[in-house]
Amino acid sequence: MYRLVALNKERAEEETRGHIRWLRPDYQNPSGAQASKGKTTEMDLGPTAKIEKAPWPQTLPDQIAAVRNALAEMGEATPEQIARRFLRARTTSVQPLLDSLAALGQAEKVEEGRYAA
Repeated sequence: MYRLVALNKERAEEETRGHIRWLRPDYQNPSGAQASKGKTTEMDLGPTAKIEKAPWPQTLPDQIAAVRNALAEMGEATPEQIARRFLRARTTSVQPLLDSLAALGQAEKVEEGRYAA
């Protein structure tokens, strides 16, 4: 879900600069005309979804399960992104849990600082 929101923001910024990504360019933009710069910042994009943060579990087994579940929901994430999903969770607490999950084969370190479920 977070990737979709980030992609939406990225596309909106591109459109303000005049760069439109047509799905079917020969139908939607047959003349190939360059779009003029818009002002999507003034557009009402509707209510933004506020995600409730879950409380950070007290026990180590519960913390491991919470991090594993968050990573499974997100698909791929950094320790910072996972920590932001919880109240009072710190990146320094999440990082060793992700390393442990990767060592146990329950997560995969895809690149430096990123993990996948």
